[in-house]
Amino acid sequence: MSLYGDWIRAWERRLTHRDPHRRILPFEWGLDWILDGRANRSDPLAAVKERAREFLETSPDFYRAGGGGDFKLSDGRLTFSTPTPSPFLENNTVRCRVWRVPEARSAVIVVPQWNASMDSHVGLCRILARMGLTAVRITLPYHEGRAPHGMKRADYLVSPNIGRTIHAIRQSVCEVLEAAAWLRDRGYRKIGVVGTSLGSCVAYLAFTHDERIETGVFNHVSAYFADVVWTGLATRFVRWGLEGNIGIEDLRECWAPLSPWFFIERLDGLERPHLMITARHDLTFLPELTAHVFQRYAELGLAVSRADLPCGHYTTERFPFKYLDGWHICRYVRRHLL
Repeated sequence: MSLYGDWIRAWERRLTHRDPHRRILPFEWGLDWILDGRANRSDPLAAVKERAREFLETSPDFYRAGGGGDFKLSDGRLTFSTPTPSPFLENNTVRCRVWRVPEARSAVIVVPQWNASMDSHVGLCRILARMGLTAVRITLPYHEGRAPHGMKRADYLVSPNIGRTIHAIRQSVCEVLEAAAWLRDRGYRKIGVVGTSLGSCVAYLAFTHDERIETGVFNHVSAYFADVVWTGLATRFVRWGLEGNIGIEDLRECWAPLSPWFFIERLDGLERPHLMITARHDLTFLPELTAHVFQRYAELGLAVSRADLPCGHYTTERFPFKYLDGWHICRYVRRHLL
């Protein structure tokens, strides 16, 4: 390891201690989130695995947009009902900020990271708008105004509750697809997605399930959803709630419908430009998990653009790396959407 790499990783570890509200939630199978009333619940692990296989086999239906169509745009704020409601009323209204460019015919949906602040990615959206692209920043489930009363973090989006996590990520993807449908109805001919960290996973799942999304930029890349949770620095509190109740192999099967790995083949034979941005010293999306993705692309002969940042996961949003990251994103979407 180089001195530079050691310095970045030490910086990463310091940054992960900024949030005083992290907590370990109890392990739950969360069967009510994913099973119907007829399912066999005597063996919850087997039941979740069976349901996960069904979701994989029918992923176009699993990730299908189709909400109530009650879109409301006012003063740069777009709201609509989620296509996949939860038991929490606050979470069932999707909230987006819109930077509309008059006469623009291309738009970008921006999906922030897990536990993003209200200001996260706002600067990027403003730059995209200055470039001539309408930008839509989506608020992920359980974030900001979508958080249940008293919740300080979006712990229900990724948690030791297996079924609820499946539902929440599905909800996120369907909402991105719903926003894309709204943009198309407004006359936008080219639509792209930009996602960061967990938002990268959500954006990639949306990209692979809607061929009409022209291009995508995915900030941080990993093959398996479960492996990021199990090995990542940012998700260690979730792992601590899982340990002793389920192993990584079983977890990988349960959360397979949330993993980009299983949907890479959906891009085979399609000319859809996209960029993957990695961080060489990432302690959350580990480099070996990223390598699996590019290896799979090579095996399938799929084209993908790549950019490597000389930083880690958290430090991507710090000076000077955030400007390098933003340059890669803006340059790529400008090239393919304008």
